[in-house]
Amino acid sequence: MTMKLVKKTDDYSIFARGDERYAVKNAAKKPVNGEEKVRILLEEGLIKVAEPAAAEPVAEEAPAEEAAAEDVPAEEVEAAADEDGEAKE
Repeated sequence: MTMKLVKKTDDYSIFARGDERYAVKNAAKKPVNGEEKVRILLEEGLIKVAEPAAAEPVAEEAPAEEAAAEDVPAEEVEAAADEDGEAKE
């Protein structure tokens, strides 16, 4: 798998890898990873970072499901009891 040089600056070189991702090496030919790599690729416009999904909608769904279980009408509870063979009083 060969890498093609995309951009070279005094501080780093950016390569396109065979799997359509990027490799970044610093001036000492050492790989750059993590947040520094993301920052470099963002500055060059080669990647876009998706914003993390808001955690609030997930938190709101759990109480709604619990509330739905508690709001079962009494008629449905009685009907379920009838199906089990219990007598009404």
